[in-house]
Amino acid sequence: MSLPLDGLSAIVTGAGRGLGRAEALELARLGASVVVNDFGQPGRDGSGEASATPAEEVAAEIRAAGGQAVAHTGDVADHEQARALVQSAIDTYGKLDVLVNNAGILRDRMIFSMSEAEWDSVIHVHLKGHFNTTHFAAAHWRERSKASGGPVYGRIVNTSSEAYLAGSAGQPNYAAAKGGIVGLTTSTALALAKYGVTANAICPRARTRMTEDVFQAIPANQGGQEPGAGQLDPLAPEHVSPLVGYLASPAAAKVNGQLLVVHGGMVAIVERPKVAAKFDSAKETFTFDELDELISPYYADRPPNETFAAAEVLGLKRG
Repeated sequence: MSLPLDGLSAIVTGAGRGLGRAEALELARLGASVVVNDFGQPGRDGSGEASATPAEEVAAEIRAAGGQAVAHTGDVADHEQARALVQSAIDTYGKLDVLVNNAGILRDRMIFSMSEAEWDSVIHVHLKGHFNTTHFAAAHWRERSKASGGPVYGRIVNTSSEAYLAGSAGQPNYAAAKGGIVGLTTSTALALAKYGVTANAICPRARTRMTEDVFQAIPANQGGQEPGAGQLDPLAPEHVSPLVGYLASPAAAKVNGQLLVVHGGMVAIVERPKVAAKFDSAKETFTFDELDELISPYYADRPPNETFAAAEVLGLKRG
């Protein structure tokens, strides 16, 4: 019996642990041959010595289950190492079909306390890392399309966050990077559609090494609910990975440039921002007084932070 991703090859970055690991396993279960990428630093802030072990262990797990996988331990934030990652998929499997960008780090701090290095490092790994792999994958698909004279198969699944959607006071670097990833995704979707390539982004909520202090388990004696025997944790990464498998598949050919929130058996498709109110000047241009008369009353009776009320209604706000 054929599987949805039979004959396709995929790269998953940050796949040595957590979400990336679950996504790599899911793509392999659906029939894809996988390049498991992970730089292997133990600290969620990107600290510690890089190690090949996390990527190699996941690749071995896939092979033990009857799938095809190789490990790659390059740093996707490095432009040349990202080039080598994409090339490794091409060299190993003859082509690249699916790119899942998941690698990232956290260096949380309030905006007034954040150092330049803490800002730069998170933007570097998340946003530049997504750009680097996307750049080389896109070039590969464009070249193949030109050679064949028609569209090719290509899927990009990027990882944004609810920190971008609903705000996260202690994560200005992370929220900015994740917002940038949405912009990168929509731009890429428009640019590559004519080559047959789709690009979408997900906002996953999952309990992993990266979020263990954000999504702490609540003990039963404090009103929490422990999963029953054989039940998944509502915030297990395995609730997220099926959506990644779907977006990587031929079934999602018409899904392009979209942002989807996913966790615990729920998927929400997020609309692009809408105009909430519109004001026109009475004369050629606005005066200060006119703007004050028009805009101030609009906000006077509104609660603080109402900008993201829709996200809160959906239950998407972190924490």
